Amino acid sequence: MSALTYPEVGATRLGPLPDGYHHLHHRTRVGRGRADLAAAGAAVTGWRMHRTSGARVHSSAARAETGVSVRVSLGVGPFRFTAPCRVVWAAYEDDRIGFAYGTELRHPERGEESFVVELADDGTVWFTVMAFSRPAAWYARLAGPVVPVLQHWYARRLGTTLRRIVTEGQKRARLTGTGPRPKG
Repeated sequence: MSALTYPEVGATRLGPLPDGYHHLHHRTRVGRGRADLAAAGAAVTGWRMHRTSGARVHSSAARAETGVSVRVSLGVGPFRFTAPCRVVWAAYEDDRIGFAYGTELRHPERGEESFVVELADDGTVWFTVMAFSRPAAWYARLAGPVVPVLQHWYARRLGTTLRRIVTEGQKRARLTGTGPRPKG
């Protein structure tokens, strides 16, 4: 197991995010109710959200658990970047499901990123990406201000992808008669 490349391990779990890094916080509504929370949580922790968004994911386990090794790669052909990470925390709670991974050696950035779905008091299911990072590789430093823009774009893409996964699950449940039936 490779060493993590930053000292603030676990800071995305409860915050605050550490100084000296670029901070990312993106929140998207993805559904409503416990069934949507469960569907979104399974898609997040089982790597489906990442894979459906276009990332290649190789992990040492079928779902996110502390200590699982993960290699996420994005891009096309010779412009594909692989990011080795390790899950630093996972949450499987009644109203909160998700995990965070931290960067390992050969990752272009240094830091941590979390992916969490939560059921709010009003029944809304929210997906939040929170991260802190700074360049580790020469090409990440060279890219400068483009990197945060790409990170925000990818966080929005994950939210859109997760909302689509949840919506497709709702439609499938209605068609098969396994989901909630409309009142009326």
